[in-house]
Amino acid sequence: MEDEQVRVFDTNRNPIGVATRKEVHRLGLWHESFHCWIVSREEEIDYLYLQLRCELKKDHPNLFDITSAGHLLAHESALDGIREIKEELGIDVTFSELIPLGIINYCVNHEDLIDNELAHTFLYKKNLAFDVFSLQEEEVSGVIKLKFTDFIDLWTGAKQNVHIKGFEIDPNGQKLVIDRMVGTNSFVPHGLLYYETIIQLIQEKLNERR
Repeated sequence: MEDEQVRVFDTNRNPIGVATRKEVHRLGLWHESFHCWIVSREEEIDYLYLQLRCELKKDHPNLFDITSAGHLLAHESALDGIREIKEELGIDVTFSELIPLGIINYCVNHEDLIDNELAHTFLYKKNLAFDVFSLQEEEVSGVIKLKFTDFIDLWTGAKQNVHIKGFEIDPNGQKLVIDRMVGTNSFVPHGLLYYETIIQLIQEKLNERR
């Protein structure tokens, strides 16, 4: 996976060549990714779905993350990103069903990598029962949902803990119910600015369709 080729860009988003995933993360080169946030509306309440990262993941294992996300390879466009949804979650989505949220500059520095992404970001509105998900277990070990208003309250500091419900697949392949309270330390630390940006963009699209 580290040897996969991705397109790289300058700070003005102009393409400047191709490099491996290992190189872009080592050198902090800008490269493209695909992010999709899934939201349902049930009894006039909006819910946000999140994935639980597998415990074997190198980065941020066992934390809740963007519903589906991944790198775009050098030969791919944002349209090809829907393969991530199918691969990770096992659900079929057409590109026309996605609501564009824009390209977000996503920047995170870890101890051993600099991740500078041009994230092609989308919203997918669909009521999904948990049993429709078929997980790519080396990447994703569960799916949960929470009220979107609780997600907002968590990242604005209005609440310290919020209620989540869903499921996870344990190392023995058993499906376990998730039903508990969690705080921000249970989520991938994307950074407050990123979460605030995502919340605003999703809110705008949800409000357009009321």
